[in-house]
Amino acid sequence: MPGNDAEVGGMAEPVLEAARESGLIGVDQPLLVMLSGGADSVCLLDVAVRLGARTAALHVNYGLRDDAEGDEEHCRALCRSLGVPLTVEAAWLPEQGNLQALSRDARYGLAERTGAGDYAAAHTASDQAETVLYRLAVSPGRRALLGIEPRRGRLVRPLLAVTRDETRAYCRERGLSWRDDASNEDPRFARARVRLDLLPALRSLNPAAERTITETALLLRDESELLEGVVASALEALGGGPRVELAALRELPPALSRLILRELAERAKGGPHPLSRADVARILAAADAGSRSLDLGGDLRAIVEYGTLRFRRGGDRPPLESVPLSVPGRARFGGWEVEAIAGSGEALVSAQALGGALTVRAWRAGDRIRPVGLGGTKTLQDLFTDRKVPRALRASLPVVEARDGIVWVAGVALDERFAAAPDDVRPVGLSARQVLPI
Repeated sequence: MPGNDAEVGGMAEPVLEAARESGLIGVDQPLLVMLSGGADSVCLLDVAVRLGARTAALHVNYGLRDDAEGDEEHCRALCRSLGVPLTVEAAWLPEQGNLQALSRDARYGLAERTGAGDYAAAHTASDQAETVLYRLAVSPGRRALLGIEPRRGRLVRPLLAVTRDETRAYCRERGLSWRDDASNEDPRFARARVRLDLLPALRSLNPAAERTITETALLLRDESELLEGVVASALEALGGGPRVELAALRELPPALSRLILRELAERAKGGPHPLSRADVARILAAADAGSRSLDLGGDLRAIVEYGTLRFRRGGDRPPLESVPLSVPGRARFGGWEVEAIAGSGEALVSAQALGGALTVRAWRAGDRIRPVGLGGTKTLQDLFTDRKVPRALRASLPVVEARDGIVWVAGVALDERFAAAPDDVRPVGLSARQVLPI
């Protein structure tokens, strides 16, 4: 049965026009509407048909409510009346966890696998306002104010400029009935408390509160794209990551250094990761001498070594297995590719001194090398410290070893016993390049 909201007259055409202006419903383009049976999704389905999309619908029955079968039958009847093909899917949800988030993920997953083209959710300006207010209360930072995206991949939201009252008015004018979900009014859910308590209080200050919040989110989303460009340019000037010099970061305006740190953190994490002002202050205050690891929560750490910063996800990596390196030839060692070819490379060695095939391995406690020009031997551990090789990088650096000892440590030192003489006409060149982040 339709809800009992106050009548808002003459809204059908403005709602249709708002959806058209969104640019998210294409004439004769396939569009799958996620249809719950509520007023918002009923409105969206009718709008998509009227705007000429090749419309289909998806209804997901979670079986959570006593009237779930009634919702399904209502959707079937509506689609029959509009001539829209309907797919109905059953979805099982676990008893524990955030049911709203779990159900959303389930229907989006089904939509991704059902049909072609875009799929549409019936989120409105009212949902946008609730989202912004909820995120602002629980998650500090500018991103909380960006709200719901009009498009994310194949998912589109054509009704973000329309309020919930307006979708109901549209349905009344078009003679379309809808089903009300009682859980939307259940104060056990945080979103419902925002809807029932916070938004009415804001409307008492300004009847257009939802539109004001929605417009703010749109403006900030546009400005966010500009900021992302500024951050990308600044990070490129610092070398592009994943490692940056702390001293260079400290010279930037605080807001820019904070955004760069967040970008690097999220690259390492592979997803969103908020950095508080306290986190940023701890990172920037880290000493340039020595090494330090800062726990940022969420399985992420900031590693500061000799003034160089990088982020790392997870704990320490297991030791890398040794691999053979033929001469000539290539070998993959962890995130590195090591090459031995005739005549050119980062380090030129004597083929005769090598005596055949090589091994690439990680350094071990007690390893020693006789670096060219040093006039004696040195442990790799002392050499790493002297040459300020970051501690976390040491375990992954390729150590090239021959039968008679260590030949070369990539980017660090060449053993003088294996170095090619100036008149050697057939030296072997050793090179290493990083092919995966470390």
